[in-house]
Amino acid sequence: MLDVSLLGTGGMMPLPYRWLTSLMLRYQGKSILIDCGEGTQIALREKGWSPNPIDIICFTHYHADHISGLPGMLLTMGNAERTAPLLLIGPKGLLKVVNALRTIAPELPFELQFQEITEPEQVFSFEGFRLKAFKVNHSMVCYGYSMTVERAGRFDKERALEQQIPMKLWSRLQKGESIEQDGILYTPQMVLGAPRKGLKVTYCTDSRPAESITANAEESDLLILEGMYGEADKLSKAKENKHMTMFEAASIARAARVPELWLTHYSPSLMRPEEYMGEVRKIFPNTVAAKDGRTVELRFEED
Repeated sequence: MLDVSLLGTGGMMPLPYRWLTSLMLRYQGKSILIDCGEGTQIALREKGWSPNPIDIICFTHYHADHISGLPGMLLTMGNAERTAPLLLIGPKGLLKVVNALRTIAPELPFELQFQEITEPEQVFSFEGFRLKAFKVNHSMVCYGYSMTVERAGRFDKERALEQQIPMKLWSRLQKGESIEQDGILYTPQMVLGAPRKGLKVTYCTDSRPAESITANAEESDLLILEGMYGEADKLSKAKENKHMTMFEAASIARAARVPELWLTHYSPSLMRPEEYMGEVRKIFPNTVAAKDGRTVELRFEED
């Protein structure tokens, strides 16, 4: 099961009813936060979740509405007596930007680890899942992210018995571990079928439509894109500022053939995003004008 929560849906500035865009993903005890704008801590508290278990924070880019909440988040983690390292992932300049922000959070009881994105597409692999960053088209270097949860093939008991694999090794092999015993190497491929469909979520804000978004959104169970503007007369402004309209986001979702689209990162002037859903859904019917705190539990398909 993969928990997905869109903590905030605002762009540019927080509003009394809309925190700045941030996304939390939780899988098997791991918590991944993508972007950390002003108000993210409050959004987490409103959700009933704690910042202390966050293992990874990813940044799409370094505009203030996506990273200005970081110093306070780090201080809160430190005050909660966190000691586990925290991994930060982001475009080039990550260390410089974070260290500048840490001027007001200089002492932490835990280590910060840094992984910069240096390629147009880059994969970060972790136990049970991977994060893929892909470059998009904004006014500064900016990336979208896909999180993919892998799912191994079904354990084949008959094959294990035929190969006389000791039963005490079955569980470890099923978890993907290779084991050498009595001069024999046992591998997961000996007892597992073909990989089964996993789970995938793709997230992108602050970009003009780009082929990289469509390509990486394919096979996603959920696509989350910015819907900065819903007004028809704002297309030229979207192009000028390298943002995306709701209608353009819906067109990407249709082209990528995803089952569901959530819109986020609304302009402060966009008071009621839901008012535009009638027209947007003509392009992609399963579009949601997401509000702060929208959450879903994604589950593996039944075999």
